[in-house]
Amino acid sequence: MKIVIPDDYQDVVRTLNAFGKLEGHEVTIHHDTLTDLDALAERFKDAEALVLIRERTWITEALLARLPKLRYISQTGGGAAHIDQDACARHGVKVVTGTGSPVAAAELTWGLVMAATRHIPQEVENLKAGRWQRTLGTGLKGRTLGIFGYGKIGKLVAGYGQAFGMPVLVWGREGTRQRAAEAGLEVATSQDELFARSDVLSLHLRLNDDTRGIVGAEHLALMPPEAVLINTSRAELIASGALEAALRAGRPGRAGIDVFEQEPLFEHPMLALPGLVATPHLGYVEKDSYELYFGDAFDNLLAAANQ
Repeated sequence: MKIVIPDDYQDVVRTLNAFGKLEGHEVTIHHDTLTDLDALAERFKDAEALVLIRERTWITEALLARLPKLRYISQTGGGAAHIDQDACARHGVKVVTGTGSPVAAAELTWGLVMAATRHIPQEVENLKAGRWQRTLGTGLKGRTLGIFGYGKIGKLVAGYGQAFGMPVLVWGREGTRQRAAEAGLEVATSQDELFARSDVLSLHLRLNDDTRGIVGAEHLALMPPEAVLINTSRAELIASGALEAALRAGRPGRAGIDVFEQEPLFEHPMLALPGLVATPHLGYVEKDSYELYFGDAFDNLLAAANQ
């Protein structure tokens, strides 16, 4: 089977133990992301199967119409909003999705919390440049950790906050509020209260029609100047441009983000803001996570092809 794996930025897929599952198949791996329809159609023209790395490449009706040899798409992780599944069915392309783990994303989230509150990236650069102690960080003990969305990742992050001595305040849909209450956590009375009371506020929502832009400028303006907003979920949860404007206005004063409206991202005015710590969507990019994601995706592809 001719298998194409796009968007392997670091050229690491072939180094995974899971990659051995594809022995005997013709595998082509690409390390960049294409968005042009003609370029994608040319790249995938001989593929019988695609293994997609999360949502890095979108599969549309127009693209599928130009890929007559394609029979399978195996998705790393369970999300498939970037795949037009109705079009896949019309073109005879079977889509299989996998599973993932919340651990890597939760750990990266807490790394951003620590980096943003203690100015770690800035002080690393200061030290390398011969500057000694130029910032004053903020401790976490006793400060309120806001969790917007108490799912698998939000639950882990809440636990990390409790280990650091932080009271946890939760808001979200009815199910989120119920789970949080059952766990003995305080539930906010509204989204506004969550933003107004949180010293560190972390977003853990799935992106869908109901949550797109759910965080607006009016919510960010409620945050204290010393507060930190963390987003390792999806950039589109925040209204476009609202976070940059809020940071420039000083409410919140700091942010740690791992996701962007356009990815990969190489230039953006927000990246130069002193109150921002940003990472290039590393939440799930970790060895154990990759072994799980790709091992599952390869198993699912081979099982589908053998049916």
